[in-house]
Amino acid sequence: MLTLRIVLRQQIVSSYRQISATAAIKNVATQQQPQSPAEKLTIPVPEGVEKPANPKLEAIVDNISKLNLLEVSELSSLLKRKLNLPDTAMMPSFGAFPPGFAGAAGAPAGDEEEAAPKKVQTAFKVKLVKFDEKQKVALIKEVKNLLEGMNLVQAKKFVESAPTLVKEDIPKEEADKLKEAFEKVGAIIEIE
Repeated sequence: MLTLRIVLRQQIVSSYRQISATAAIKNVATQQQPQSPAEKLTIPVPEGVEKPANPKLEAIVDNISKLNLLEVSELSSLLKRKLNLPDTAMMPSFGAFPPGFAGAAGAPAGDEEEAAPKKVQTAFKVKLVKFDEKQKVALIKEVKNLLEGMNLVQAKKFVESAPTLVKEDIPKEEADKLKEAFEKVGAIIEIE
């Protein structure tokens, strides 16, 4: 409910901006009496001091802020109808483009991916895919020696259950050492 009210107020402010711009153009076009030079001159506002608001606009803002939600909706409909504005909601401008917008800050979307740090794999899995049947005994002995807590029977069952995972979440160096050791005894190893 609150967001609807905010959106409606943004639409009203946007509509008033369009109205004031249109009115200014009409006033300039229909103005026939030349103004005296004294009427055209305005005293500049000193730096650091807020520019005083137009009293006419202040009155309009005060009246709009006193409206309830239904009245704001009616006002929005009336302004759209009177000014021939489309019914589509206008995108609020917050001084920046939404994330992923192709034209954001003039940077192509591909640069964001390149600018983001790329993930570096630090943990690897070593998988026994298959093995040479002629070197099965040597592979079983190597598995028993390299993998902690395995006896000969467990190592035999492990090798025969290929493809199987040998070790996971290990550093690249350890994975390479295991691969090299198993390939020496006829195993085909994959590192993922």
